[in-house]
Amino acid sequence: MDYADKEEFLKEFGEDYGYPNAPKSIDQIRATEFKRLENGTVYLDHAGATLYSELQMEAIFRDFTTNVYGNPHSQSDISSATCDIVRAAREQVLDYFNASMKDYKCIFTSGATAALKLVGEAFPWSHQSSYMYTMENHNSVLGIREYALSQGAAAFAIDVEEAVDNDGLSESLVTSTKISLLPIQRRKGASFPERDPAGDAYNLFAFPSECNFSGSRFNLDLINIMKKNPERILEISPFSKGRWMVLIDAAKGCVTQPPDLSKYPVDFVVMSFYKIFGYPTGLGALIMRNDAAKLLKNTYFSGGTVAASIADIDFVKRRQGVEELFEDGTASFLSIASIRHGFNLINSLTVPAICRHIASLGMYVRKVLLSLRHENGADVCTIYGTYTSEVSYHDTGSMVSFNLKRPDGSWFGYREVEKLASLSGIQLRTGCFCNPGACAKYLGLSHSDLLSNIEAGHVCWDDNDIIHGKPTGAIRVSFGYMSTFEDAKKFIDFIRNSFVSFPNKSANGNLSKGGSIHFSPEGMERWLSVSKYVIKFITVYPIKSCAGFSVERWPLCSTGLLHDREWLLKSQTGEILTQKKVPEMCLISTYIDLNQEILVVKSPRCRDELPINLKPDSYNGGIDEIDLYGQRYEVLGYADEINLWFSKAIGRPCSLLQCFSPTFRVCLNKRGDTVMCRDLESRLNFTNEAQFLLVSEESVSDLNSKLSSSMFTSYFPAI
Repeated sequence: MDYADKEEFLKEFGEDYGYPNAPKSIDQIRATEFKRLENGTVYLDHAGATLYSELQMEAIFRDFTTNVYGNPHSQSDISSATCDIVRAAREQVLDYFNASMKDYKCIFTSGATAALKLVGEAFPWSHQSSYMYTMENHNSVLGIREYALSQGAAAFAIDVEEAVDNDGLSESLVTSTKISLLPIQRRKGASFPERDPAGDAYNLFAFPSECNFSGSRFNLDLINIMKKNPERILEISPFSKGRWMVLIDAAKGCVTQPPDLSKYPVDFVVMSFYKIFGYPTGLGALIMRNDAAKLLKNTYFSGGTVAASIADIDFVKRRQGVEELFEDGTASFLSIASIRHGFNLINSLTVPAICRHIASLGMYVRKVLLSLRHENGADVCTIYGTYTSEVSYHDTGSMVSFNLKRPDGSWFGYREVEKLASLSGIQLRTGCFCNPGACAKYLGLSHSDLLSNIEAGHVCWDDNDIIHGKPTGAIRVSFGYMSTFEDAKKFIDFIRNSFVSFPNKSANGNLSKGGSIHFSPEGMERWLSVSKYVIKFITVYPIKSCAGFSVERWPLCSTGLLHDREWLLKSQTGEILTQKKVPEMCLISTYIDLNQEILVVKSPRCRDELPINLKPDSYNGGIDEIDLYGQRYEVLGYADEINLWFSKAIGRPCSLLQCFSPTFRVCLNKRGDTVMCRDLESRLNFTNEAQFLLVSEESVSDLNSKLSSSMFTSYFPAI
């Protein structure tokens, strides 16, 4: 590492970085509590899930192997002791949010999403109610809309834009903030009824304390305004009437700035513990005001939520305690018992120190990314959520969301960045992060853009990262309390080395615009004659996951190498077979004779080799369709004797299928219908990622040395 870079960083951020006043420095924390990262892994998805400490897990294991825990619904001494631990855990959660037990209750759930679902199900919706939410919200918050609309309530989003900084005072918040009401949504043909002047209707306003797309933080003064004087935001809108209640999604924001509930009397706060200290997963909480709890109605009852019930008549008496009323079934008491060890860790560092430490890394990465330029002076990086005001967004949070541009202004696909990062040992997140409103807002995607992308087959978690020249998502790096400058520096170096065009890189075409190969073999030879790279040999894999064959020359086509990964094997249950599931596939060797138009396959399990005619009249199995990697392919089947040969070769029934898409590849839209994919010129066969994989001799030599090492041969003596 260049120590000058770290010295420069410490000169600017040294007072905030590394916990100078804590029992351990950041370097000591990493050395003693995160030894599993010593293999070079750089983990930068703490907004998705932070990492647990090894000492934290040792403390939990020691606790569980020393103490006996019982079902809190039992009456034994052990169960009573467990109840006391659960009660203490509730108090610890309330303390984290500076919430008085007199005003608030902590209800344990399976996570923040379950807490949101609970509020949506139990809220007293009516045809006079409204559900208002900011554009920048997680899908789990948007999902509450379904409960509101199904009960005849109105639902609408608002967009919050800042004008000037007025020191975050609630009296000046509205005058410095532009709040736009977006279209009203209703179902069941409901009209806009006259509001009851007495204001009997209950309304709900939901927003995140920190946006998980951009890291933007909303001003919590919105809580007091909406609860005391909603007309200041909604003005003369009929939706300003009634009693407004406020929900905060603190799943991300509570990691570094948990809402102070002694200052902001929010009605509902949701959170998940793994976001704060990594373990346990599957446990969250709903922090709810006592007066708000009285309004919610839990229709379902279960063990633990009832004082008495009669099986054969309509009679049930519910428990009166808020926690007992909403926690269906036996609480996850072992997970609940483990959170004190996580809080002990966080308290040893303090939340303000964690916030400053994480913010220093986020600010550093943001600053460097914005400074990057290509050789022609063009910006490399576009960052989302950079702020000019401190009214609603008073800091930059723990994450940086961005996209990268080529020298010509076109975009690098975010999936390309993610895959290259993974190869470099860097784990980050890409896509829209389940926040469609923020994604559309920051990427400038209109409703027509979004609908067009969906019709083109784009869904969450697919590889369609660029459609019609626009990104469909972004790249996000996020930091945790154990992140280091070295993590940030390795990420920055990766971006510089992989995506910034310097004079010596552009000459080699490293950053040329991606796309399908359109040149002829003669064009390839001309390219090789001026390139410093030489292709030693080409390997073609006709059948996915079976052995390939090597050649010195081979034709190219629109799908890459001719006939490469054009066939695959499918089980009787419809599963696509690969070597990961069926290792015997590696024993099937293949060769294609282009002159005779024959694919020849051999296996040590079959006495005779099998010639397969490549001509169209050899297909006897008809045309079918399969779904693979979120795309639908037309495939051709073969006669029974061919399928029997492959079944014998791998030791299980299967059938051989050939990719058959003569003019285009099709994708699936949200209804499961076939639609044309976004890029007709880069049609693929059954490939995982792309048409080509270039492997250097140096990499092959490195792999061979590892295969021949004593450690490897001790595990695999037959190799």
